[in-house]
Amino acid sequence: MTRVVVVGDLMTDAVARARFPLARASDTPAIVTMHGGGSGANIASWLAVEGTDVAFIGRRGADITGRNRDMELMGYGVDARLVMDPERPTGTCVVLVTHKGERTMLSDPGANAALSPEDLPRDLFVGGSHLHVSGYTLINEGSREAGQAALDLARRAGMSISIDCASSAPLERTGAEPFLEWTHGAKLLFANGDQAKVLTGRDDPAAAAKVLTAWFPQVVIKLNAEGALWYTNSRSEPIRVPAETVERVVDGTGAGDAFTAGFLPSWLEGKPPTESLAAGCRLAHKAITYLGARPRL
Repeated sequence: MTRVVVVGDLMTDAVARARFPLARASDTPAIVTMHGGGSGANIASWLAVEGTDVAFIGRRGADITGRNRDMELMGYGVDARLVMDPERPTGTCVVLVTHKGERTMLSDPGANAALSPEDLPRDLFVGGSHLHVSGYTLINEGSREAGQAALDLARRAGMSISIDCASSAPLERTGAEPFLEWTHGAKLLFANGDQAKVLTGRDDPAAAAKVLTAWFPQVVIKLNAEGALWYTNSRSEPIRVPAETVERVVDGTGAGDAFTAGFLPSWLEGKPPTESLAAGCRLAHKAITYLGARPRL
């Protein structure tokens, strides 16, 4: 089994689900719950629960929240390599879910923003392993150098590399050209439709995927309720797999992370793209059936 090393963000998600339309400048009844979060940590958790040997590199605060997040990762079976920041708190994300299910996220990266090249355990960067870098690590100016150092270490070790695009708004603020320059050499890119449009200017996900193969040999576009597609420049048309049918979406937070964790092990084993896409859709379907972005134990 290929070991996966994830470099990324560790957060606490405060999910507020509004019961009625938001009352501007007033109160709206809501259900508020706290969960482990952070795209990188979510992916690592799903991978571990599904049986993959996975290590997670990140940074947490010296607070009780950080300790709880650390213990959660270990409980999932993740080899958690977390550096404790003596000054910054553990990152927090407020996830506001409207009564119609639309999500808006307010993020404070906290200790994530101080991840440095010195925080990267060199023993994890070895041939035969796979590196996955969360786009948040590269988009955040404070942790960017660490993300670039991880990519450099992986290239030197001969590791395969995958990247995800984090979120469309911060990706757009960063700019497509710098992001593509930083991630050049990765074998696989994960994006959703909005992120692919930011990087290419193309509205059509298939057209965007074809453009992106100028930088990445393989591209996966996550299409939410429509499933996902995979494309490589040796094909004329992308391969598509539909999403699994779900009666009710409880919480879409982290569904994209679950998809990535479902896709990667199958892909690393060299299975056909249809199988890898289906594995990703299966985990994404599982993730949206309950609250929070992490697996249930």
